[in-house]
Amino acid sequence: MTAELVRGQNHPVSQSRVEIRVSAGTPVLALASLADEQGRFSGDGILAHPGARSLPGVRSPGELAERHTFAVDLDEVAADVHRLGVLLVLPPGGPVRFGAVPASYVAVADPDGAELAGYTLTGLDAETAVVALELYRRQGAWKVRAVGQGYAEGLGALLTDGGMAAPQAAELAAAALRTAARTGESDITLAAMPTLVGDLRAPQTPAQAPAPAPEPPDPVPAPGHPYAGTPGPGGDTPASPPTISYAHPRRRRTSTEPPEPAPRAAAAQEPGQAPRPVAGDASGWSMEERLYNQVWGMFEDLARTVAAYRSAVEFADSRMDRELDEALSDPRHRLGGSGNAARDTARARREELVGQAQAVLDRDLAQLIAESEVVEPALPAAYARWDNPVWHGHRTPEESPLALRLGDLHLPERPDLRIPMLTRVPLERGLWIDNGRTGSEAAMTMDTDRLRRAAMDMAVTLAVRLLAVHPADRFSVHVIDAAGAGAASLAPLVRAGVLAAPPAAGAAGVTQTLARLTRRVDLVQMALRAGAPEDLPPDVDTADQLLIVHDFPHGFDDRAVTQLRYLADEGAAVGVHLLMVADRDEASAYGPLLDPLWRSLMRLSPVPDNHLADPWVHHAWTFEPNLPPQGSRVLDQALDRVAEARRTTRP
Repeated sequence: MTAELVRGQNHPVSQSRVEIRVSAGTPVLALASLADEQGRFSGDGILAHPGARSLPGVRSPGELAERHTFAVDLDEVAADVHRLGVLLVLPPGGPVRFGAVPASYVAVADPDGAELAGYTLTGLDAETAVVALELYRRQGAWKVRAVGQGYAEGLGALLTDGGMAAPQAAELAAAALRTAARTGESDITLAAMPTLVGDLRAPQTPAQAPAPAPEPPDPVPAPGHPYAGTPGPGGDTPASPPTISYAHPRRRRTSTEPPEPAPRAAAAQEPGQAPRPVAGDASGWSMEERLYNQVWGMFEDLARTVAAYRSAVEFADSRMDRELDEALSDPRHRLGGSGNAARDTARARREELVGQAQAVLDRDLAQLIAESEVVEPALPAAYARWDNPVWHGHRTPEESPLALRLGDLHLPERPDLRIPMLTRVPLERGLWIDNGRTGSEAAMTMDTDRLRRAAMDMAVTLAVRLLAVHPADRFSVHVIDAAGAGAASLAPLVRAGVLAAPPAAGAAGVTQTLARLTRRVDLVQMALRAGAPEDLPPDVDTADQLLIVHDFPHGFDDRAVTQLRYLADEGAAVGVHLLMVADRDEASAYGPLLDPLWRSLMRLSPVPDNHLADPWVHHAWTFEPNLPPQGSRVLDQALDRVAEARRTTRP
């Protein structure tokens, strides 16, 4: 029977040959360390890693993976070694902390595979390296202890804490990670090594500019996406669904001044309570950036706390199943009539564990809801919902925004807790609003005409937001509506006169619009290569351009399709952005030719759909577009202000 350990608990190890098994919720680097009776590292052969896998008595795994197995022969361990530790390290480019991934499980098993003791690493947060457990000598016998000691600064800090000199710790940690990068399938690079090794360099002098915070990793597609893992029409390359992007834009800093300090959270009303949240309670050079980073933190916190809850429930269920199996397999329980009592005890223990996890989840959700209630009203127009009062007093800004709100995200554990979905500005990839009925259940049950109208309304809403949050002369919108089917949705843009040209109709209109935009991309690219961006022809609009394409591929011939693909691939880098409103199935006649186009776009849905995932634990998040309230004139008012600002800025 497996002994379920908690942090600090120990258990005897009666056999000399054992296996140590690691099951993590994400790929990790698993190492083994050897230390003396005081837990101090000394000498060269103290770390078993992919570059030096074998040490006396232990052999470590060879690469990054979610599951690892150590082979241990305690009789072969040197006499001066009293502690054999199992270390887990997160790789660069993956999750940024152990608190953002499901809890890892480490077990000691006999050679036949039966587990002797197991430990679930709970309670971790910002740590990137952790001592999971250790085998240690005590009065001539070996025991296993659940440790769970983590280090936010990485493997280098862990080794330094064990008594190793900082330069030696940095060198050894870098060697282990460098070898893992070569042997594994991870994209670890030497430039990313300090993330895991820890900052062991000299302190920064006051004259040096502060290093910007690392950008968060890009989220990944949710497995439940309708196009994930399925070949494109006629091809064997899977179509890539869109991703959520909160990554910080690469803005050039014009000052070496440190960022303004974030507002301090208000003190708790009573001892033991969490402090009252404050809007902008994050680092940044401006309130806009602090709010942006705070939204990112809320997104991460919600992902983490739900992952911990789900992991705890899964653990409680598996534990109950194991206890029930053991109770039913014992003949004494069957014959003595104690089986029912054993089953009741197992179920009661499961309910107790789930209840504890639910209490923690409720506490974290209450804090996030309180933070959302403070942050949402304080968001600038680019981030705000359309029902936010900020839109009533909004005026055309003098600078472009940091990011743009595309909609809201939520999880089934608390659907009313909505996290703004922000994307970088300028857009680094195009957007695709899917008006087909092959996505979510909501799309399948919706009338086709209503779904298409909802998709085009959503595209117009995004275009209005982009126009309203940019300076009057820094953003232009073009529309291709070959069949004229989107006229009703486009009416507000046409009426306000904010389009660069009337919506293009028919094959001729498609050809002219695409030719104009591809010419702009070509000229700007040539000017940039020549180092003379100011020498553009006077008829070239240097403002950022947004092209809305409705009812693709209607009105497109092969040449037009090629030009559209060119704009999707090359346009974003020179300020030409694409917003597609289309049903992929209608373009299936082109076969795999268009697969790269769909993969390059971020897919959104005009109705609730759970096709997006976070970058840490891959929760399937439900996306909902943010539209103006029914009967509201907020769009018309925003367009009127854009039109007025353009009239006043024209020469």
